[in-house]
Amino acid sequence: MLRLDLTALRAGPVEVSGSVAPDAPVFGGLDFRVDEPVVVRGRLTDSGHGQYYMQATLTTLVLCACRRCLTDIRFDVKADIQVMFTDDQETDDSAAYVIPARAAQIELDEMVREQLILAVPDFLECRASCRGLCARCGNDLNDGPCDCQPEPDPRWAVLEALKSAGDDKES
Repeated sequence: MLRLDLTALRAGPVEVSGSVAPDAPVFGGLDFRVDEPVVVRGRLTDSGHGQYYMQATLTTLVLCACRRCLTDIRFDVKADIQVMFTDDQETDDSAAYVIPARAAQIELDEMVREQLILAVPDFLECRASCRGLCARCGNDLNDGPCDCQPEPDPRWAVLEALKSAGDDKES
């Protein structure tokens, strides 16, 4: 669990440096697997009236599936983040993270999870030339072509029927 001590802000901005373990419960249910600790480094400043601004960099390595062929790929994540924390329970700012009033500490795990999700692209490919999987048999087309015949386009069925009728008359 990554926590920041807000009382240290009395002396001025606080350097943020910490990490969340890859097997932390906060990363459960993601569409990718966190393979290394998620490291957060930056600075937290007091913005007055129960508001705190954090500017930091988030880095880690995740494993996810190629969107075309489903092979595992490793993706290095490095994201610059700027977030606001507020103790205003009725804030209209949907981007601000609400913390308890007069909190002495901020827990960053949920913020780290959300920022990580935003930093990992939805659709990653193992390579730009990935041919994907055959829609019929599921073979990996990167390993070579499969034996499936292409499905005829149903919009041409009427013309095919006319052609077949013409071929029958010629015989």
